[in-house]
Amino acid sequence: MQTIIYEGIKKNADSTTITNDFLVVEAPLEININNNPFTVVMRTPGNDAALVRGLLYSEDIYREKENPILEVLENTTNSFTKINVSIPNDKLGKGYLNKRSLLSVSSCGICGKQSLEDFNSPKTKLTNQTAIDLDQLPTMFEIMSDHQQTFSLTGGSHAAVLFNKNHEFLTLKEDIGRHNAVDKCVGELLNSNTLSSAEYILVSGRVSYEIVTKAFFAKISTIVAVSACSSLAVDYAKEFGICLIGFSRDNKATIYSNPSKSIETILKK
Repeated sequence: MQTIIYEGIKKNADSTTITNDFLVVEAPLEININNNPFTVVMRTPGNDAALVRGLLYSEDIYREKENPILEVLENTTNSFTKINVSIPNDKLGKGYLNKRSLLSVSSCGICGKQSLEDFNSPKTKLTNQTAIDLDQLPTMFEIMSDHQQTFSLTGGSHAAVLFNKNHEFLTLKEDIGRHNAVDKCVGELLNSNTLSSAEYILVSGRVSYEIVTKAFFAKISTIVAVSACSSLAVDYAKEFGICLIGFSRDNKATIYSNPSKSIETILKK
């Protein structure tokens, strides 16, 4: 259940009416690892297995090719869900061994980061950047819009969508949280062993540093946002070798980092 109907009072200039509006659902997902509480994520229900897979991958908790065993321990009618993930101890990554709390609310990309050391970035860069044709962006965003069923009902969900190097659609996921939508996309392709085909990620809102790090670990070399990019997102994108593009709307776009590939389509005009 990604949407729910709530009653409200709609006030216009000359009238007051009762209205029934679709709202996007926000509910907690408790993730246990080997029957021990690990984190609580505020998310929009749906694609929970993909969300868990993507989150564990991006946080360096589990990065093996084999899918972990997931068991739903509790799933209430109001979408409060508890999942246990069984992972052999020798397969747990540094993200789990660091014992870092990960309480994640739907709008915050810094939740769970308890010290400045948690913001240290890898020293390697992505070198597989494929040129994105900026002329394809309006079509790609149109494809995104066509698949945003929850947003079309509620106006309250974010979306992330992955495309391959030929600008062909791979998957789209929606969620109340921007970074949850990214995790769901990455997790789905991990589960189907097709993540290596993802080249571009488009997001419906702004880009924070956390979305950049998730793209880096997934080896996705280009991020395009319909809205703004934070300063830390740009800093990380420059360091990671990611082409970061913001304000992509109305046939305009701003390239903030590593433009060597994407700029080619501009210079040819």
